[in-house]
Amino acid sequence: MQTAYGHLTYCTNIHSGESWGDHFAELKKHIPAIKAQVSPHKPFGIGLRLANLASLELSKEEALLEFKAWLKAQDCYVFTMNGFPYGGFHGVVVKDQVHTPDWTTADRVAYTIRLFRLMAALLPEGMEGGVSTPPLSYKYWHTRCEEERGSIMEGATFNMLLVVEQLIRIHRSGGPLLHLDVEPEPDGMLENTKEYIDWYFQYLLAAGVPFIMEKFDVTETEAAALIKTHVQLCYDVCHFALVYETPQRVLERLQHYGLKVGRLQISAALKALMPPVGPAREKVIAAFRTFNEPIYLHQVIARKENGSFEHYPDLPEALADADNPQVAEWRSHFHVPVFIADFGVLTSTREDIVQALTRQKSQPFTAHLEVETYTWDVLPPALKQDIAQSISRELGWILQQLELS
Repeated sequence: MQTAYGHLTYCTNIHSGESWGDHFAELKKHIPAIKAQVSPHKPFGIGLRLANLASLELSKEEALLEFKAWLKAQDCYVFTMNGFPYGGFHGVVVKDQVHTPDWTTADRVAYTIRLFRLMAALLPEGMEGGVSTPPLSYKYWHTRCEEERGSIMEGATFNMLLVVEQLIRIHRSGGPLLHLDVEPEPDGMLENTKEYIDWYFQYLLAAGVPFIMEKFDVTETEAAALIKTHVQLCYDVCHFALVYETPQRVLERLQHYGLKVGRLQISAALKALMPPVGPAREKVIAAFRTFNEPIYLHQVIARKENGSFEHYPDLPEALADADNPQVAEWRSHFHVPVFIADFGVLTSTREDIVQALTRQKSQPFTAHLEVETYTWDVLPPALKQDIAQSISRELGWILQQLELS
């Protein structure tokens, strides 16, 4: 929905369905009820998630025309897409396979271009559209040497530039402005602001400027501007909170380097200060243990008393080191409902959401706002509620924050 501070929606990766037929059925079931609660009299925006199979099926003319007709009838529109998970995302073990296929593969390129072609067909006239994407690859797949890492970064970046070329061609031929929104996360090849900025200048611009100059016969300055327009950051608040970076730090560094934010992905992570080893800490660990589920990665980054950090690839590894006396705080990659302030002895990083939205109100940095709590099916039983009601509550809470002076 259109707000004074950008288009607001939620990501439909919340809903199951890897085929288009199954996912469309879920959209028909839930979206009218959600729209009725949060945007009854105005068009409702959708953050569409399409698995690879669904993208192939929706690319067929008959399916696309049917979806466009449904959107018009429901007074809805698509303005952003989640292109991170390629395959199964519900009812299967996802874990690190959420990065598969990574940006070193032709499959990732073809899938992403397909999503953009669908976006160009669905996007309302005059609007820009974004597709989020993984941070190149998963770090733990490439640990042999720095040379291997550099090779992966180069190959992944070149493949991404093939997509950028298509986005420029779409825009130059009269189509909409589209941007690829790269989403850093813990243990991705890009997981924090420094790594994102370093990659952007040392790899993306370094390789991309001569590539775009040759493809489009433009100057060096024009080529850099085109890349900065078509490759932006997907700022997932949860992910940057996990690496202990405040919204102010993230946004000021991006502004300093002239880099854009394509999307503010609104999500909150679990966190807790860790008491000294003993009964109080045991209560905290027991609470984290209730969130230990087998579907998604729940990376933990622990802050130590000396200010350094300990990274655990998943919650089980952190639980195995629960009595580490040097640890002062845990933050875990488990997207929790943004409208809940605390979870017993645990809290969340939603204050970072408040700070990011406050900045958006005073110094707008993106046109797209998307709530992404995809863990409803795997939450502890006490937190599971009706899905449409839960999504509406999340969007309502965001609207309330935007309306606060």
